[in-house]
Amino acid sequence: MSATVKTAIVGCGNRGRTYAGYALEYPEEMKITAVVEPNEYRLNLTGDMFSVPKEMRFKDLDDFLAAKIKLDAVINGTMDDAHYVTGMKIMKAGYNMLIEKPVCLTKEELMEMYRTSVEMGVVVMVCHVLRYAPFYVEIKKRILSGELGRIHSMVTEENVSFHHMASAFIRGKWSNYDKCGSRIMMSKCCHDLDIITWMKSGIAPVYVSSFGGLFNFIEENAPEGSGKNCLTDCRIAGDCEYDAGKMYLDKETWGYYAREYLDEFEDRDTKERLEWSLKEKNPFGKCIWRTDNNVNDHQTVIIEFEDGCTVSHNLIGAAAKPCRTIHIVGTKGEIYGEMEKGRFVVRKPDMNQPEFFSEEVVDINVNGEGHGGGDARLSEDFVKFIRGEATSVSTTSLGDSIYGHLIGFNAQEALEERKVSKIERL
Repeated sequence: MSATVKTAIVGCGNRGRTYAGYALEYPEEMKITAVVEPNEYRLNLTGDMFSVPKEMRFKDLDDFLAAKIKLDAVINGTMDDAHYVTGMKIMKAGYNMLIEKPVCLTKEELMEMYRTSVEMGVVVMVCHVLRYAPFYVEIKKRILSGELGRIHSMVTEENVSFHHMASAFIRGKWSNYDKCGSRIMMSKCCHDLDIITWMKSGIAPVYVSSFGGLFNFIEENAPEGSGKNCLTDCRIAGDCEYDAGKMYLDKETWGYYAREYLDEFEDRDTKERLEWSLKEKNPFGKCIWRTDNNVNDHQTVIIEFEDGCTVSHNLIGAAAKPCRTIHIVGTKGEIYGEMEKGRFVVRKPDMNQPEFFSEEVVDINVNGEGHGGGDARLSEDFVKFIRGEATSVSTTSLGDSIYGHLIGFNAQEALEERKVSKIERL
């Protein structure tokens, strides 16, 4: 293998381009030599971004695979429901792969993909970027050092902001699981479930239960005066925080999501074209209470590990403030922190202190970086992984990702059947 890892992007959306962006910053480490994307606008946008020759731009995955291009790896940035089909084809073609999470949509697909990776002898790494965020890396190091003792309790939260919830999970491409195939616990909290299993360092989860549902964003809760479309027939748009005009035109929040429906227009990036589309068929113009959304806007997952440790994870949708929190309690001490603040505290029992505990504040200071600084670090580790070099404590091979995924799949089963679901030991 050459020093520069030759890579193709399959699925040229935001995440695929983000991970591949490492090649622009460190061209001696990674080079994008081919792109695969059925959407012509995104195909050429990505091809131009990475200076990929026209003949190495493919609209169809099968055409790309038939070309048998010599590569070191493929970045699979397709949508959730395409991961299994595309991932199996990529592995069977003998390519190493970086795949976006969730890896697939069912337990059966997950295990088949794992077996195929082993049979083909390919390296598969999962995009669990939070493992690379310095905030979580430092917490992991504290646990590995033993200073907290044996971990017996953990509580994590993902608070999804109201504007992110509206744009991704009510109006956006993950708004209806019958269409996208992915439940919100997997599409949004797969990172968090992975962090939980990572902090437990290989100790297996055994039992899972879950509760939650769609509480708020249904038509019967629509405020008086609201209409079907925010820009055409709503009488309360000025007073509604979910007003599409305010979100996507005035504040330009999550505008790149709303513009995904405009790829056929040459003026797709103009405010005028976006406003026109929001008034017409663009689903981002719909009243937040009158969509085909059917995903949970809140859910709690409860887990018991084989050593007796218990964990709860809370997905809180439409929060005012977006943030991830974590509280880990061991036999010798505890950690509490909020990722977005880049800070956590380590507390230990101490009868010599006024409040009977000592407290150490740990500042991480990672500002303005994707996923708390995880995106670029993941890409760097992937390059080392492909080369066979020593990787970080954060590296997530496909095998390392299985338990986190099984928690999510079993949680959905437990929620639907009102039961405690047992996870089989691998």
